[in-house]
Amino acid sequence: MNDGQAKGERTRLDRIDVRILAHLQKNGRVTNVQLADAVGLSASPCLMRVKRLEKAGYITGYGAHIALQKLGDTMLVFTEVTLSDHRRRDFARFETAIRGVDEIIECHLVSGGYDYLLKFITKGVVHYQAIIEHLLEQNIGIEKYFSYVVIKSIFSKTHYPLESFFASRE
Repeated sequence: MNDGQAKGERTRLDRIDVRILAHLQKNGRVTNVQLADAVGLSASPCLMRVKRLEKAGYITGYGAHIALQKLGDTMLVFTEVTLSDHRRRDFARFETAIRGVDEIIECHLVSGGYDYLLKFITKGVVHYQAIIEHLLEQNIGIEKYFSYVVIKSIFSKTHYPLESFFASRE
């Protein structure tokens, strides 16, 4: 947050901020000089903007994209989960339990015919089934689940189309 900014108030982003975010999400290892050149700033103002975006929580971290196929056999599974009860505490109990499962790499509360969409990465079918059985044994409110094993991933983007989201603001 900026010094004059109230807690909970969002920092306003301009087109340069959005361009900085767009470039960083595609290459978090870019040097500040390269980033500044890409967004049309000099190095010092660019670094100040990056620091402000980090402090405001727009940039939550930097990391490496791993080629899992090079590490051995893995299996990607999407799982639809329906809870037996739908009180606030039922959702909280389920979410707390699955946060501790390393193999669940995404969890989305969704509308429609089920409650959650989970994304698992496992060593294979046996590993996945062991995780599911363990979750069912924990009595965390799972009424039913449906599993979809990914046969082939055509693409998986690791960046968001930020510039198109904010194009209408200009």
